[in-house]
Order: sequence, then C-alpha cells, then structure tokens
Amino acid sequence: MRDRHDLKTALKTGKMSRRDFIRQATALGISATFTGGIADAADQTPKRGGHLVLGANGASSVDSLDPATWSSTYPTLAGLQLYNTLVEVHVGSGLRAKPEVQPSLAESWEPKPGAKEWVIKLRKGVTFHNGKTLTPADVIYSLNHHRRGDSQSGAKALLMSVVDIKATTKNELIITLDNGNADLPYLLADYHFCIGPEGSTFTDGIGTGAYILESFDPGVRTTSKRNPNHFRSDRGFVDSIETLAINDPTARIQALISGSVHLINRVEVKAVTENVQLFEISGGAHYSLPMRCDIAPFDNKDLRLALKYAADRTAMVKTILFGHGKIGNDQPIPMHDEFYSSQILQRPFDPERAKFHYKKSDYSGPIVLTVSDGAFTGAVNCAQLFRDSAAKAGINLQIERAPADGYWSNVWMKKPFCASYWEGRPTADLMFSVTYKSDAAWNETFWKRPDFDNLLLAARAELNRVKRKQMYHDMQMMVHEDCGEIIPMFHNTMDAGSKKLRGFIASPVMELSSCRAPEMVWLDT
Repeated sequence: MRDRHDLKTALKTGKMSRRDFIRQATALGISATFTGGIADAADQTPKRGGHLVLGANGASSVDSLDPATWSSTYPTLAGLQLYNTLVEVHVGSGLRAKPEVQPSLAESWEPKPGAKEWVIKLRKGVTFHNGKTLTPADVIYSLNHHRRGDSQSGAKALLMSVVDIKATTKNELIITLDNGNADLPYLLADYHFCIGPEGSTFTDGIGTGAYILESFDPGVRTTSKRNPNHFRSDRGFVDSIETLAINDPTARIQALISGSVHLINRVEVKAVTENVQLFEISGGAHYSLPMRCDIAPFDNKDLRLALKYAADRTAMVKTILFGHGKIGNDQPIPMHDEFYSSQILQRPFDPERAKFHYKKSDYSGPIVLTVSDGAFTGAVNCAQLFRDSAAKAGINLQIERAPADGYWSNVWMKKPFCASYWEGRPTADLMFSVTYKSDAAWNETFWKRPDFDNLLLAARAELNRVKRKQMYHDMQMMVHEDCGEIIPMFHNTMDAGSKKLRGFIASPVMELSSCRAPEMVWLDT
C-alpha cells in the first residue's frame, strides 16, 4: 500500500510524469486512472449539464439500434444510452475487482430450490420514452425477441435453456429453465438483453434509458438527450450526448487531444500525452485469430496446433500492447475468474513443434490470414509478427488486408482465418456459451464438440464449487488443445478521456465502463 500511496503523491506533486506513472502503476498491478482515486473528492461530486461527445470504433453503415444485432462497441455504446437491462454487472475499484450483479429494471431476483426457476421482481414506476409503464409483458416480449426461431441474435444461445417466461403479478415474472443455472442473473445482464415496450421493432430506440434518441446515422453519428423521467437519480448527468463513429485509432486519439471529443476507447499507449486521462484495467478482453474448423485446411487438428505453436506471443504483447497485457494460452477464461485453470501449461513459441504438426497435417500450401485494424488496434502488425514467426517453422502465412468499415459483416465468421476481438464476460459460462458452444450464433471457429456442450450444461447446474471448477478446467483444456481459436494475448482495457471528464470507472468486463460510461460520467466545466 505504501508504494501505491507514494506513486499518487509523486504524481500530484509533479515529481513524476504521467507517462512514468502509467508504467509504474501497471507494474504494481493497479489501475492507471488519473482521476479515479487521485482527484480531490470535490471533483468527484457529480455536476449536471453540458454536451458530452464520444468517439468509438466498431461502427458500420449496417449498424442498427436493435440489441440483437450488436456485435461491436459503437452500436452497443450508442444503444445502452437508450435501453436498460434487468440487471447490470458492476465492479469496485482496483485492477482485479470482482464483477457482481446489481439491480436495474429488476429490483430483486430469487431462485427456487435447484435454480431451475427464478422469480424476478420488477422495479415499480418505470416508464419508457413513449410514456408506457414497464410491465412483465414488456420483459417477456424483449427476451423472446432473442429466443424466437428465426432470431439471428448473437445472444440467442444464452437463452436456449429457457423453457418458459410467464408473468405472475403485475410486477413479477418467473423464468423457467430446462436445468439449474446458478449464473442466470449474470446472463440477464448481457448487453443484448435490453428491454423495450411490447410490440417494439427495437429499431426506434425507445427504451427506459437515461437518454432519449434524437438521431441515428448508422456508421456515422448518434445523438441523444437526457431523459427527465429516468428512474435513477444517479445516472444521466449531461444534457445531451453525441456519439461519433471513429474507427481509426489514430483519428480517435487526435480527436481527444484536440478537444473534439471527451472520451474514446481502445487507446494506443504510444499515442498518449500528458493532456489526457488514461483509464486502464486488466480483465478478460482478448485478441484472437479464429480458424474455421469446418473449412480446409483448418479442419485438420495438426494444422491448427502447428499455427498455435508458431505464434510468438511474447513478441506480440511487447510490440502490439507495449507490455499493457499478458500472453494468452488459447483459451478465453482470464486469471481473475474463479474458474480459471492454472493447471494448463502455457503454450510456448516452439518452431520445432510447429514443424512437427505442420508436417503431420500433410498440408504444404499458403495460409491466408485476413486482418484489419478494424478488428483490433494493431491487428495488421500482429499478423506481420505472426507471419515472421510462422516462417521459422516453414509455414507460408500470407496476409490479406481488409477495410475497417464492414469488417464484422464481411470478414468475421466468413473468411476461414481472420482477426477477432472479445470483451470479457463476467462468468466462464457466459464466455463459453456465447463463443464456443456448438450452436452459439457467434461460434467464430465453427468448432463443434458434443462432449464440450454437455459438460457446459452440467457445469451450470452444479452447485458444488469444487466439482464445478474441475468441469471448467476440462472445458478450458478442450478449447486449448482442440479448438480453432488462437488467443495470443489478453490486453488491458484502455480508454481515455479529456481532463474535463469525471466519474469514469474502468471495468474488467467491457470497455467504456461496460459501455455504460455515457450515463455515468459528467463534465467538470
């Protein structure tokens, strides 16, 4: 604790530059946040008023306000200004704070014995932007929006275990599952499960959120104004918000430095100056290189292993993340998760083992990796490093560059080998359910293992924590050894704000305070 106090004192007295503070704070394992915990308490008293401007990546001309379609940061950031979920996941301060569910539209939730039935009690007196009062019918309709047969929702797999949702009173409903699930509240906090009025198309932005939609220009700009009837007095401090689509990382940081925006995501550390605040936290966010297991040559396990051993992860973390992260081990559960398995040995960069598996695969042609910095900051450089390290194993890796605009609709889950990015999830079950379950809409590797699926379902209902931990170890091992997912690095989530911004809380679950920053921050004018 003494080291942390000395760091903050040195920064405030001018004995240490902000850049040195970032480096030493990260080495100590604390969040390098210039305002949080450093600014005077008076600066942290919320002030109302002003116009907040945001700059975020992940925007596309095909973006929609329908939460079922959200697969990147920009539409999620814009949409969560307008909508609320039943519960939210929040964290305390500190680099390794544990995510916990907290009330939002639901004021309480209680499982019946066996956790197959959950009683959800709604907050009373909540109204939508069109004046309609929130009822269980709205919740049922909104959740079924993802459950219906023709739904293309990325979160559809999360609700596959739901058997029935029915209202019991005017402010209560029961969700019935086909098996017990101790993590259901975390599931309901997923950002896709926003609540709209019964009968909504979810394209008009009418929700219960702290802000009301004024305009939406897909892939360009979204504007909103404060909701005077929002049910929370501790949200929605600015009068209006402008959310700009800025996919290029250099353009985002320049917009922040110039004062054109107040808050941005996915910051390149090398571009940070002393004129901005950097918000950094270690979590479950990771960069990945998914191979489609249903398409040759990636349907060959030995080829997949060859590429995994051919990745120089240490060089990637040093060159791409500048040390602000850690090497990955081809499975997505982060170290802070209670079910993380420390028993799986770290896969090294091993050209000889890569050569062995490459020869065993009987494949000798070129391998094309499609990338864009629209996938993640530094994706092109990452691919170049991978190409060079793979060459040492005799693997001919070729790079195909794709434009940032439309990357998630034209490349991701279409090209057989590409770059991808994942925010963390608050539980291991959610991470596996969204991306690795055979029927998951976002199973980006098209990897199908019935034994994995069965183990995932069994782990949800297992209330013995020791047995459950073993189950998650086994699942992590399956992904590590067999799946088409190369996860070379976990990166610290790094957002940045102007010196006027206050109230920002970094989250290990998702960038930009789990995309709730717009309703939580204020401007010190």
